[in-house]
Formats: sequence, C-alpha cells, structure tokens
Amino acid sequence: MRDYLKFYIDGAWVDPVTPKTAEVINPATEAVSGHISLGSAADIDKAVAAARKAFASWSVSSVKDRLDILKAMKAEYDRRAGELGAAITEEMGAPASLGNGFHVFLGGGHLQTVIEVLETFRFEELRGSTLTRHEPIGVCGLITPWNWPLNQVAVKVFPAIATGCTSVLKPPQLAPYSAQILAEIIHASGLPAGVFNMVQGSGSVLGTALTTHDDVDMISFTGSESIGVQIAKDAAPTVKRVGLELGGKSAIVILDDAALIDNVAGNTAGMMSNSGQTCSANSRMLVPFSRMDDAIAAATKAANEVTVGDPTGNVAMGPVVSKGQYNSIQEYIQKGIDEGDQLIAGGLGRPEGLDKGWFVKPTVFVTTNDSTIAREEIFGPVLVIIGYNDIDHAVEIANDSNFGLAGGVAGLDQEACRDVAKRLRAGLIGINGGFDFHAAFGGYKRSGNGREWGKFGFHEYLEIKSITNYEPA
Repeated sequence: MRDYLKFYIDGAWVDPVTPKTAEVINPATEAVSGHISLGSAADIDKAVAAARKAFASWSVSSVKDRLDILKAMKAEYDRRAGELGAAITEEMGAPASLGNGFHVFLGGGHLQTVIEVLETFRFEELRGSTLTRHEPIGVCGLITPWNWPLNQVAVKVFPAIATGCTSVLKPPQLAPYSAQILAEIIHASGLPAGVFNMVQGSGSVLGTALTTHDDVDMISFTGSESIGVQIAKDAAPTVKRVGLELGGKSAIVILDDAALIDNVAGNTAGMMSNSGQTCSANSRMLVPFSRMDDAIAAATKAANEVTVGDPTGNVAMGPVVSKGQYNSIQEYIQKGIDEGDQLIAGGLGRPEGLDKGWFVKPTVFVTTNDSTIAREEIFGPVLVIIGYNDIDHAVEIANDSNFGLAGGVAGLDQEACRDVAKRLRAGLIGINGGFDFHAAFGGYKRSGNGREWGKFGFHEYLEIKSITNYEPA
C-alpha cells in the first residue's frame, strides 16, 4: 500500500494546508493500491510563492550549475528506474515490459536530451548591433496526464529547470505514484529549494488555481481538448503564455505495395500498445480499397493475437486506467456498432477469462471517415480502417479531421512516403516508424499549440528580449 500524503514545496515534504485524502485504484484489480493527499488553492499559493522566491536566483544561475544538477538527476533516475517502472504498472496498468521499458526509457531519454541541448544552447546572440537574449519566462504551472506519466512530466519539468524557470507540477490524480518518486529524484539532485514544487490532487481544483494565479507566468498542459480550452479561457485575464498539447485522431497511410500486409499487422499491434491510451496513436488506418480484403485479414489476425491480462505478467496489453475510461470506450464501441460500422475484431466487454479490472478487447472497425468513431478521440484500443482510392484521396481523408497531432506513412518507396508525409497536416509524421528525442512534438488545429522535446521545448519557457545599439558601430 502506497501512502503519499505530503507535497513537495520549497525543498521540503510538507503536509497539506487542509488534510484530505483520496484512494488510488489499481486498474488491473480494482483494489485500492494507496492514498494521496488532495491539495487545495491554499497549497498552490504556498508552492507558487516558493517558486516566485526561488526564481530571483535560479533565473540567473549558470549553465554549468544547471547542467551539474540535471546530470545528478539523471544518475538518480537511472538508479531508481526499477521503482519507476513498477509504479507505472501499478498506477495505470502498463504491462511490466512496457512500464520498465518504453515508459522509463522515455523519461530518462528526455532528461538526457535536455542535458545535451543545454550544453550547446545559445541564450544570447549578437546580430549586427542588436543583442537577442532568451530569458526564462518565470513561474510555470505544469499540468500532466496519466497515460504516459513519466514522459509528460519529463518534457515539462526538465526544460523548465534547464532554462532557468521555476515550476509547480500538478501530476495526474489517477496515476500519482511515478511523479512522487520523480520528485524524490529531483530533491536528491541538490536542486535549490523552490525551483521545483509539486502538489497532488484534483485537476479541477489545482488546475484552476494555477491557471488563474496572478504569480504564474505560464501554463503548460497536456490532456483533453475540452480541458485545454477551459485552461486557455481561465488564463486569459492574466495574459499568461499557455502551451497546449491536446488530443489526436492520427492517420497512418498504408501504401499499396508488397509490404502492405506486414504494415497493416504491425501498425494494428502498435495501436494497441499502452491500451491505445496515446494521444499520438495512429487510430485511423488508411488502406487502398483495392487491398481492403488483405488489410482486413491482416488487422483481424494482429488484433486477435494481442495478449491482454495481468500487467505484472507477460502480456502485450494491460487494462485502461479507470472505470470511467473503460465505460467511455465501451460507449464508443457501441456507437460504432449502432452506426453500422463493420466490426472485424474485439467488441464490447472484457476479453474472455477476465472478470475484474478495466480490460478492453483490442478492437478494429472498418468504416468511413464521417463516422463518430473516426472523428472523435476514443483513447483506447480501438482502431478504425478507412479505404482510399488513390494517394490524393488518402491525403484528403487524413487531413479531414479537427485534430492534427501526429500521423504516419508506411511503404517501401521512400520518396513516395516523403511526399505523403509533407502533405499531411499534423505536427509529427513518422515514415515507417522512427523516433527522435530531438524532434519537435506538438499539434496543428485542435491538437494544441507550441512544441515540446529537444531545443524546441526550451523555447516554450523563454522570453525574447532585444537590446538595440548593444555594440554601436
């Protein structure tokens, strides 16, 4: 049983202003796995005050000092990697191989990337007689989701520290354990008091307190479109900078070639990873009408071969994060059935043999791009396959979405893949997969604004100051 009842404020573990706790539920067993304290606006006030006080000195700290601390964090992160992986499996149901694997890898990789970027980042540039300075924006409110809990904290907290900002983190209430361990890792690095602070609790309470706070200069939020819109509204009266990484309904275009069957199978299995709870997941698969029978056979086989069960065992897919998430996904599956979409794998209810836990069947529909399940983000292991006539038609379908976070192209002809990738209206396009910590990550349209990862993530936390006649001729 994990009981994390203190907040990290001003370099110390402190009790909440008003004691109040909440249960944390293990999604695989539906049993209580621990408790956290629920913070209030008063706790946010304390954390913001600590961050504001620390900003005066941290904002002018040397790059060397920041690098030394970030490297100490990385060493401690690596030492406690096993604890982080176990926490992720327990809090949000990721299979142990995924929690200890890609989840932990992402958090550590982003931390290492921040170190690499900071080593060469130019905070001052002289162009002619004008000096351009990149200065830390100030106190940052960081609000993160439960689906990739280490990744999402890493791409906000570490760049904020590296650029000289101070921050208050509000981790997800559904998956709070890994953030608590990460706060311990940060504390062990010797980071000065107040530079990083963390308050656990409800997003509706703490998120509102952060976004409306007069002393918070920036909000960085990853989560749903509806909450992102509300955050932008709440932040408007204080004219904060707001960075939003929101939902997605990403399309992958499968080209008509000899690799189509393998590409359909591989991307079907990939969509089910993390129980489909990935904002950038390629949840719309576009295949040529002329090869639809091949695609259906390959996708059905791949989905049926995804093993689902106890995430501490040897399975490919664990549960979704909560009862609420499970019910939402079931409603979308029912909507697909009711609208006449062709169900070719999975469907309603839990997989056979699982009568407890929020497990969802790996599900695949064949449909059109105007169906509900092709338009709305389901955030679960539900893939839709959509047919296209030719490449122009495929691009048209892919871009016909309110979202534009990510996408992909899969095929043997690299030049053809490049052509399609350039035409897709989304922020991150993968050609036959691929991954790069230094790539910019963020969306077009209702998928948000701003960019994270690598040097692009640094700019989110920096103001630009121009000093003219700095070196007069």
